[in-house]
Amino acid sequence: MAVKLRLTRLGAKKRPVYRVVAADSRTARDGKVIEQIGFYNPLTEPAEIKIDTEKALKWLNNGAEPTDTVRNLLKQAGVLKARHEAKSTKKSGK
Repeated sequence: MAVKLRLTRLGAKKRPVYRVVAADSRTARDGKVIEQIGFYNPLTEPAEIKIDTEKALKWLNNGAEPTDTVRNLLKQAGVLKARHEAKSTKKSGK
């Protein structure tokens, strides 16, 4: 099963709010999800991004591929930097 980290859309017409979720890549955009890992509201100024770092790192380390948009959100939330630091610490510790 190929797992993707992607957005599911919520909210009213022309007022989108998104959840960042781990889901099977073959399911529909708003279909069944495996786990919710965050929240994104582009309508606030600045955009509100809340990501559970532990859950995101767990999925990334298990091979989940983020979509381009989710990759940008993870970068803004500092998750990718934490993953990079964890990998470099693990390598230097050997």
